[in-house]
Amino acid sequence: MREKKLIKGNEAFAIAAINAGCRYYFGYPITPQNEIPEYMSRELAKAAGAFIQAESELGAINMAYGAAAAGGRVLLSSSSPGIALMQEGISLLCSVQLPVVLINVMRGGPGIGSIQPAQADYNQVTKGGGNGDYHCIVYAPNSIQEAMDMIYNAFDIADEYRNPVIIAADGMLGQMMEPVIVPSMKEAVKEKDIPLIKPYALTGHKNQRERNAINSVWLKQDLLEDYINEYWPKYEKAEKELPEYVNTKVKDAEVVFVAYGSTSRIVLEAMDLLAEDGIRAGLIRPKTLWPFPNKAFEEINPKAAHVITVELSKGQLINDVKLAIEGRYPVSLINRVGGMLLDPIEIADRTKKILEVE
Repeated sequence: MREKKLIKGNEAFAIAAINAGCRYYFGYPITPQNEIPEYMSRELAKAAGAFIQAESELGAINMAYGAAAAGGRVLLSSSSPGIALMQEGISLLCSVQLPVVLINVMRGGPGIGSIQPAQADYNQVTKGGGNGDYHCIVYAPNSIQEAMDMIYNAFDIADEYRNPVIIAADGMLGQMMEPVIVPSMKEAVKEKDIPLIKPYALTGHKNQRERNAINSVWLKQDLLEDYINEYWPKYEKAEKELPEYVNTKVKDAEVVFVAYGSTSRIVLEAMDLLAEDGIRAGLIRPKTLWPFPNKAFEEINPKAAHVITVELSKGQLINDVKLAIEGRYPVSLINRVGGMLLDPIEIADRTKKILEVE
């Protein structure tokens, strides 16, 4: 068994990407994810890759478009306001069906906000800040090890679905250190093999095949409608095959929490505190934010008194939870915003007050 190494979150994210065969990185410095571009600037060239610090987040997303169009395995990283600037480019990537992996190390907002951890980008990454009909596949790790594993697999998912994949990691995960097992190094795709693996890529046809074109402009609306209907089944496939979640003690719980990312770890401690007072609590932890794991909620104890979302936002996850529950249970919110963190005692105390109201 491989030994564990103590690594800072952001550096671990970069290592996972390189080991997954990523050879192209584009980004722009923004706290709390700066260690990712710093690591990539130092290490990616050693793996025969290319690092570019763009002039802005707008530049980064459009450079990524070009590299992905040529068949490369591409990583972008940024934090909340930087991701906001990339929304048009993300919509464009979805439009032309190009695979990239994007790490969002979330911070407080709105606007420039704070540099402290937050989860207020939930709507941004799951509902899409760009125009048109599209989805991004979104993973939400709650540990550095899980983040590495998700990033490592995300490149394959992006290639399979020809779609951007977002890793929604809050600033706490980016800045903390944990012991991890580093995933093994994959062999990067050779340039000569790209046309076989990615036949849509713009590699130069050299009279060996029909000319490729990547197009996001449709002047005839019936052709655009046909195009959208043609690619939409991949999202329906994703909704069937990709949802992931972890349920803890939900089948006999009287109160069920829903939380993701590092907040879910705090909730687990709060559950122990509640157990000391005789309150049976469970946790649903979505590992995919889109597709949302609706089936996880079918396992809730039918006699549960309440479902509570715990999030570092004014309540964004809660909307998908209400849709999944379909009115079967009352739903409440325990939260902090602006980069303020919850602690287990606060969660336990606020839960007791909610149950008293019941």
